Amino acid sequence: MRFHTRKWVKPEDLNANGTLFGGRLLAWIDEEAALYTIIQLENDRIVTKFMSEINFMSSARQGDIIEIGIDVVKFGKTSITLNCEVRNKMTRETIITVDNIIMVNLDKNGNTKPHGKTKIEFVSDRLSNQ
Repeated sequence: MRFHTRKWVKPEDLNANGTLFGGRLLAWIDEEAALYTIIQLENDRIVTKFMSEINFMSSARQGDIIEIGIDVVKFGKTSITLNCEVRNKMTRETIITVDNIIMVNLDKNGNTKPHGKTKIEFVSDRLSNQ
């Protein structure tokens, strides 16, 4: 799994128990999945269609640095399925896993659009092919 993003848990990210609010973490995951998909599919018209069961395994506290990892499970005709793990950067302890996040590629009218991708592409590889 490739960990692309780090977040610093700040006071405004906490719940009443003093730990990272799950809704905040899910918003960060959704944003990371969208950014990853936009880069992979080379289209900024992306929507989240589905998030599978999530599994909170541990918590994070104020001052912790977390990192969000994304992997591709499969490429569909108009979608990409990802999985995600969030872990504590310092301890490597897993905070949450999401087995399937389905992101859908759209055209300018908001309709599903085939993306033609079949494998992970790195931006550096695209640039070297130009």
